[in-house]
Amino acid sequence: MREFQIITDTNSDLPKAYVQEKNLIQVPQYTLLEGVTYEGAEGIDPAEFYSKMEAGEEPQSQAINPAVTEDKFREALDAGKDILYISFASTLSGSYNTAAMVAQNLREEYPDAKINTVDTLAASGAEALLVMKAVEMQEQGSTIDEITGWLEDNKLHVTMTLTVDDLHHLQRGGRISKTSAIVGSIINIKPLLKVTDEGKLEAAGTVRGRKKSIAMLLKLMEDNMTDEWKELNTTVAVAHGNCPEEANALADRIKEKFGIGNVMVIDINPSIGVHSGPGAILLAYFGKQR
Repeated sequence: MREFQIITDTNSDLPKAYVQEKNLIQVPQYTLLEGVTYEGAEGIDPAEFYSKMEAGEEPQSQAINPAVTEDKFREALDAGKDILYISFASTLSGSYNTAAMVAQNLREEYPDAKINTVDTLAASGAEALLVMKAVEMQEQGSTIDEITGWLEDNKLHVTMTLTVDDLHHLQRGGRISKTSAIVGSIINIKPLLKVTDEGKLEAAGTVRGRKKSIAMLLKLMEDNMTDEWKELNTTVAVAHGNCPEEANALADRIKEKFGIGNVMVIDINPSIGVHSGPGAILLAYFGKQR
């Protein structure tokens, strides 16, 4: 059996230490801010990025670069390895389609290599949990096709819910109307959002006030994480847009309520933060449904 390399993109928001420890390859997503293009979170600290947004800067996200993606794939192929590429949602970016095109071209050049691509229909911590599961299965001796099959069969059971602090960024990205953003801000409405089975971001409800919106993330998790899925939740992800105290407080509540020892608190990288904005909190875990 040929060795295989797991590759993902930086929108998985995996901690750098984990990426290095597991020898993962990451394809960078890009962010344009003040005329400067950044790869993933490289070159700009997330806290600085969100501070600039709070000061009124309006950055833009950019999809992966085909040439860079090809170079990353070749790195594995030239080492004699197959590839399992685990991607950011195709419905939220053109990145998956770019990677799939690169993979198809390289299959012709490397006919003996296997290049499997998985569209997670997810992002950030939800994508990270699928990558981590793939790594775990690889370490346990599963084949590339076994892991690919498992990801396809179970990716719609990774639940990703989030709340945002400022409706302006959702409005700017076309997620809500300008009127809704203005009215919602005036009466302190905090939306709850989820990624659907189709990989689209849609409303999951609204509450009034920040504390209630974060508490509702926990309540939705309690309702959705039934017994059959608890065993998969050895790790849960809490991602945030420069609000570490609130994210860590939520992580502590998850540990206490569900007895989950490993709650991974991570930054929402700038490429996603462009749309979610400062103060966003995202919760990802395995559950009965998205």
